[in-house]
Formats: sequence, structure tokens, C-alpha cells
Amino acid sequence: MTDLLYSETEDDLRSAVRSLLADRVDTPGLLASVESDTPYDPQVWASLAADIGAAGLLVPEKLGGQGASHREAAVVLEELGRSVVPAPYLTGSVVATEVLLGLDTGSGPVAELLTRLASGEGVAVLTLPLTAAPGASHTLLPGLTGTVAGVADAIAAQVLLVPTQEGLYAVDTQAPGVTVDPLVALDLTRPLAAVTFDHAQGKFLADPATSRAAVHRGLLAGAGLLASEQLGLAEWCLEETVRYTRERHQFNRPVGGFQALKHRMAQLWLEVVSARAAARNAADALATGSPETELAVAVAQAYCGRVAVHAAEECVQLHGGIGMTWEHPAHLYLKRAKSDAVALGSPGAHRTELASLVDLPAPR
Repeated sequence: MTDLLYSETEDDLRSAVRSLLADRVDTPGLLASVESDTPYDPQVWASLAADIGAAGLLVPEKLGGQGASHREAAVVLEELGRSVVPAPYLTGSVVATEVLLGLDTGSGPVAELLTRLASGEGVAVLTLPLTAAPGASHTLLPGLTGTVAGVADAIAAQVLLVPTQEGLYAVDTQAPGVTVDPLVALDLTRPLAAVTFDHAQGKFLADPATSRAAVHRGLLAGAGLLASEQLGLAEWCLEETVRYTRERHQFNRPVGGFQALKHRMAQLWLEVVSARAAARNAADALATGSPETELAVAVAQAYCGRVAVHAAEECVQLHGGIGMTWEHPAHLYLKRAKSDAVALGSPGAHRTELASLVDLPAPR
């Protein structure tokens, strides 16, 4: 039976991550960082990845990781969603790590790379667009030549996992023939880049069939745990909106006391509770290897993306004038929610996948 409750270990991990982010990331610093070309704070990432050990949660202990599960990784993503801190966790410690775990981990290059990622000494990202969905077909490069646009967190990576028509390669970002050009993205906290290969050289990791299965595994885990990031984002937006409407007064009474606003926040609370159930179910299915994992992920992504966007929109609107300013972080949450809504497959794509999985006609 699926267990949606948080364990004591998960609660302890949440406390550690939340405390770290509260100490190291403040609103002025976050707003300033996203205006720079490289919004990542290497000290925050080092503390999260290495000191807490979050980067190696999915990596087996024999390879230097924590040997934990997707449930623990989901807790980390909830807290990263609450803070919208720029960190290559979803793309590196979840998607790329899961791709590598789908290969022969006894081989030298794969085991070496997993150990490096688990220690937090390096970051790897899968060289596919952020919008790539688990069940979709992907355009692959003919060898290590060509351009892939919209790759998330590529500017923070040291290693690129490149699916090609010949198989999967690991390519150093500093290698000759590799260019990473930042793109202007809606979500400033998860930068995108165009990655260009010009007859680059890399380490061959897997044949085409193994590569396809590993990439699907990585994207499926990423989509499932993205729901937890969306949950954390929605929770922050709801809590911040409730706090503000309690303090903001009009006509000598808190604006949160007006019935129309109470109804809107109550409706949002119901949506967030449902999103928590969907996200936890997806994380548990991934952790236990449930035969209904693809179904759980499709449900979570079909629902949680819409809830996160709604929560962020309500946060901006119910904050009134201050919510529209650049000095308030609400716009960062709205942009992250909008970006997440199309990341790893849109809600519509996941609804179509869901219809296929349960053998029902897809909506048209």
C-alpha cells in the first residue's frame, strides 16, 4: 500500500535543508543573483550537495552515495521549490543521475561519474531540451555534432550526457568543440542554454537501445519528482498569501477577513492538499519500483503543474500592488511555476499519456 506520510528521516532531512536555505538564501540576495549571468551560489550548492549529502541520495552507497530513495529526493525538491533557489538538483542529481543508474554501473566511466556526482564535486546534465517528456520521441544528434537548444542548467555543468544516434556519450563542457551559450529564459532561477557540438570528443557510455531506456528512466524520475518541486512552490505561495492578507488592513480590518478572499484561499488550500497526495504518490511509486509508476507520474504532472501556476497567480494578485513589483519575490515563483508547467512534458502531454495508460480516449 502506498504510504503518503513523511517518515522521521524525511522530516529530519527537510529540517536540515530548510535551515540551510534559510541561513544562506535571503530575498535581496536571491533577487540580485538572478540578474547575473550565473545565478548559482557555489557555496550553497556545496553545502546542499556535499555537506548534507543531497546530491548522492539516489546513488548507491558502494558508489559513494547515500543509498536513499526518491522519497528523500522529493523532500529536497519540495524545499528547493519553496525557496526557488537556483540549484542544478533536479537536472543533475535526479535526471542525469537516474540516466547513469540505468546503465552498467560496474563499468569504469559510469561508476566514476556517479561517484563524482554523489560527492558534489561535479554536475552533469542530460543534453535534451527542458521540455522533453518521458514518453515522447526525441531528435538525436548524428554523432557529437549539432546544437541542442533549451538545455536547463547546462551553464552549471561540468559534464554533458549526450544521447546521439550512435548511443550515449559523456562530454566535458570544457572539451574542444563544445560551446554552451546562455539563452534568455522566462525563469531566471533555472537558466537555459544552447549547447553546440562541433565534432566533439566524449566517452562512450551505452549503445542506442540501452541509451533510450536510460534516458526514459531519467526523464520519468525527473517528471515524477518535479511534482514535489511544484508542491513546495505552491505551499510557499499559499502560506505567504495567508500571512500577507492577515497583516494587510483595509477599512480597519485584515483583507484576509473578506469572504471573497477567504474562499479563494480555501479553494487553493484544497488544491495544494490534493497536489501533495499526487506528488507523494509519484515519489513513492518511483522509490518502490511500482508497476504503476508511469501512471502515478502522469497523474502528478497532469495536476501539480496547474496547481503551482494557480498558486503563484493568486500570490501575485492577492498581494495587490506589492505583488507586481520587482522587489517582491512573487514574480520569481510565477515564472518558475510557468516554466515547470512545460518542463519534462506539459500537463496536456501527460493527460494524453494518462489516457493511453488507462485505455481511455484522450481529450481533443
